[in-house]
Amino acid sequence: MARSNYDIHELISAKAIAARIEALAREIEAYFAGTEQLVVVGLLRGSFVFIADLVRELDLPVEVDFLEASSYGNAMESSREVRILKDLRGEIAGRDVLVVEDIVDTGHTLNHVLGLLRQRAPARLETIALLDKPSRREVDVRATWTGFEIPDEFVVGYGIDYAQRDRNLPFIGKVSMK
Repeated sequence: MARSNYDIHELISAKAIAARIEALAREIEAYFAGTEQLVVVGLLRGSFVFIADLVRELDLPVEVDFLEASSYGNAMESSREVRILKDLRGEIAGRDVLVVEDIVDTGHTLNHVLGLLRQRAPARLETIALLDKPSRREVDVRATWTGFEIPDEFVVGYGIDYAQRDRNLPFIGKVSMK
C-alpha cells in the first residue's frame, strides 16, 4: 500500500488479529472469573479498535472507560514525556481493572499510566497490549497479556496511526519511508 512519502507492508493480518483476540479473551475470562464487573480502560487513541473487538469477545460483565496519554504527537519516535490528555470518568478504587494498550514500545506511557492508576487503589490492575516491542524497552514494564511480539519497526493500522493516518487499516502494517 503506497502513500505519498511511505509504503505500508502487511505484518499481521486481520484474520490473525481476530484469532489472537479470541484466545486472549478466554485467558482474561479465566483470570477475572467471578468479578462483579471488570473496568476495561482503553488508552486512547491507538487502542480503540482493539478494545472494541476485545470487549465483544469477553463473556464477563464489563464497564468501559478511557484514558488518553500521549508521548508521540505526530512523530515516529517517543518523546518519553507522558502527558495525560483525558482522565477516567469513573472510580476504580476496589475494582478489577484491565488496561488496554495498543503497543508497548519504550514502556514510558504504560509505566506512567500504571503508576497513576495504582494510586487509585484498584482491587486488581492488569494490562493487555496488542503489540510488544521488547527490543525498544527503556522502562521495566510488561503487559500481563500480549497479542504479538514485533521487531523494532514503525507500524500502523488496526487503530495505530502515523500522524493521525492509517488507523482504519484492518491489519497491522510496517511503515517504510521512501
